[in-house]
Amino acid sequence: MTGSITALGLALAAIGAGIGIGQIGGRAMDAIARQPEAVGDIRANMILTAALVEGAALIAMVLSFIL
Repeated sequence: MTGSITALGLALAAIGAGIGIGQIGGRAMDAIARQPEAVGDIRANMILTAALVEGAALIAMVLSFIL
């Protein structure tokens, strides 16, 4: 029983991170299309936010293994 709950937790964390990073990238491309001169700032913020989302997903995966 606990193995299936762990697998469900891992799947939800991975799916959530994938959706989040996909939306971050899409919104960043929209922002770059609107203001091409701000590409450096937008890219830096996009990478930082994607790293934070990935870190949260990694923590969720580790916690699903521990619990």
